[in-house]
Amino acid sequence: MINIILCGGSGTRLWPISRTLMPKQFVKLFDDKSLFQLTIERNSKVCDSQLIVSNAEQYFLALDQLEELNKTNNTYLLEPIGRNTAPAIALACLALDKEGIVLVTPSDHLIKNEDEYKKVLEMAKDLAEKDNIVTFGIRPTFAEIGFGYIESDGTEVKAFHEKPNYEMACSYLKAGNYYWNSGMFCFKVGIFLEELKRYSPKIYETSLRAFNQAKKSESIRIDYNDMLAIPEDSIDYAVMEKSDKVKVVASDIDWSDVGSFDALFDELPKDENNNTLNTKHIAVDSKSNLIYSSKYVATVDVEDLIIVDTGDALLVSKKGSSQKVKEVVKEIKKTTELHHIHLTGYRPWGTYTVLEDSLGYKIKRIEVRVGKKLSLQKHFHRNEHWIVVSGTATVTVGNEVKLVRPNESTYIKMGEIHRLENEGKIPVVLIEAQVGEYTGEDDIVRIEDDFERN
Repeated sequence: MINIILCGGSGTRLWPISRTLMPKQFVKLFDDKSLFQLTIERNSKVCDSQLIVSNAEQYFLALDQLEELNKTNNTYLLEPIGRNTAPAIALACLALDKEGIVLVTPSDHLIKNEDEYKKVLEMAKDLAEKDNIVTFGIRPTFAEIGFGYIESDGTEVKAFHEKPNYEMACSYLKAGNYYWNSGMFCFKVGIFLEELKRYSPKIYETSLRAFNQAKKSESIRIDYNDMLAIPEDSIDYAVMEKSDKVKVVASDIDWSDVGSFDALFDELPKDENNNTLNTKHIAVDSKSNLIYSSKYVATVDVEDLIIVDTGDALLVSKKGSSQKVKEVVKEIKKTTELHHIHLTGYRPWGTYTVLEDSLGYKIKRIEVRVGKKLSLQKHFHRNEHWIVVSGTATVTVGNEVKLVRPNESTYIKMGEIHRLENEGKIPVVLIEAQVGEYTGEDDIVRIEDDFERN
């Protein structure tokens, strides 16, 4: 099988840990591994290769994390914007052999019972080989109102149901033949494309056009306007609820979509007072709290709280109310970029961390990986001072190219074309001071770029 991994979504319910440019699937929450990495490890035991569907902005996060796992048999399909799961899966399938069997999985789910997982995958594969489109129904353990449900009779799907109210969820749980809709699928590529063409022809036709016109080199890059032309729809609406080829495999695999801080709390290790383990948490008569912070956090006589500190944002919530975090994100978007990026930003060449950001200036720590270089660029609203802390930087300013060593600096005037490159053997670390009337990340004009960014 080939594993199509869907990396879309920004995980707003886990803000401020999760941001657009560092969504929850790439955050290392479990034993210094991300949900994306755990997905790769789990599915590579049963699949021959991976086709990763990602937003272009998150491509390099996936590359870096796969490099850490030493996984090299990967193909990438990059979407300039998300159009939901039906187009993402369609574009991925167009890149594959029609007779191949694929396992489609989100990148941000946690599955702890891998022995049972292998068994249900075998059942799904057998059904897929008989030209069925298979979905996985998670056996519910409580009356969850945040998931859609699948009503079944054995492997036959009787109906798909939208997210229910609490009373309806309780009745589903009691009935015993209703399952959480996991968003995982298994099918032959050709069978899915036939059903998509039959039931959602506009999605099929526009996806085919977008795929045929895509740039195909190290990755498959879909054009922005071609992607925008594809109708936005989920695989459930586009195919699953209409096709007569759909089957369901009941799955008791200790599954979680880690879709809220309450769900995350359930999965993290705890201390003797049922607080999440954190060496910098000082708990005085406090119990059952989720504490996520790199700073010291002291709690006194509190329980059932969620406290998340990421340096540039602090979230405090009652447990049981964390689904409302997405409402916070709606407000954040009105006035700041805190929904979009952390203090540390990840780029294909390395990272930058904002040390101070004030009116008229910004100070950053920049780290450039060995053999990497920033784009050849210029800025319209700021001057920049670079002071190298370690490594040796190759700096281009206008027509001049020079080496800048530790404790040396260079100056780039507003409007000057410049580039930073690491040709050495160790990472280059430097402090960048930006001075100007505007220091936003979008004040950049790229003239040349190794990573095909605009």
